[in-house]
Amino acid sequence: MRLIKSVLATALFVTLAACAIGTAEEDNDRFPTSGSYPAGTMERIDFTAGVPEHWRISALQTPTRADADWKVVIITGTPSWSEYWAPTIAALPQTREMIVADRPGFRTSEPLDAVRDLAKQADALAPMLAHREGQRVLLVGQSFGAPVATLMAQRHPDQVDALVLVSAYFGDRGPTARRMIGAGRLFQPMLPRDFRNSISEMTAQTGQLPAVWTALRGLRQPIVFIHGDADTFVPLEADQRIAAEYGHTLISVPGGDHFLNACCVPDLLGAFEQAIAEAEGREAARPPAAQPSDPDPAGGPTLR
Repeated sequence: MRLIKSVLATALFVTLAACAIGTAEEDNDRFPTSGSYPAGTMERIDFTAGVPEHWRISALQTPTRADADWKVVIITGTPSWSEYWAPTIAALPQTREMIVADRPGFRTSEPLDAVRDLAKQADALAPMLAHREGQRVLLVGQSFGAPVATLMAQRHPDQVDALVLVSAYFGDRGPTARRMIGAGRLFQPMLPRDFRNSISEMTAQTGQLPAVWTALRGLRQPIVFIHGDADTFVPLEADQRIAAEYGHTLISVPGGDHFLNACCVPDLLGAFEQAIAEAEGREAARPPAAQPSDPDPAGGPTLR
């Protein structure tokens, strides 16, 4: 009887998930993975998490591009599957580099169990922000990854030049999310590891949101929200409210669902470029720094 319940629970949850996001091995018509593209389009790497545990984190990235003046760093949703960002990586212009990781606790990234602490996730993924001299960083947080990215931008303001929040999940659940979380919590111990960890970190998010709101309020980088109007996981109205309250740009994608990295890649890339343009526009509008001239006879430099 217990085995039957386990099988039924897993089948129910995976079916709900597959209807929305597919699985890692199936539904590749909607979610092409890295193997669907020519060699050299992207590569899988490992890096060491920026926490004392030194977890091994798996990621997909573009090869180094000499002309890339911006690096796009993706913090994925939950469950965290970097392979589903392959279409976005493949469509990226040559002037951009990208890296997207399987967050701690998912796919082949360590640890085995969920990392429920958002700040710990932010610290673990901070090595992704490393970039070449002269390069700038666009940080992108998708769904559950949005609050993690917000904390990363707060903790590393000198390394994050702009922020895009995609289908951002700050606790507001649509009907599909409510069904999945309800079923998942009921049968959580019986679920596969990635789904089990997903439920675990989602149920731990609420108590950590005050720190996220504080971080979001204090950010000085340009922030662009993008959200599909057909999203049944997180209501569009939730991000509209947040963007308006904090005074940030929001792009609504007609017919877009929760997974804009699959359904609506051109719109998503447009949001990236919008945030980059806002950051570069701020830089261009900034008055030149005052420079000291020759000392005047009275002593001390004069400023031009």
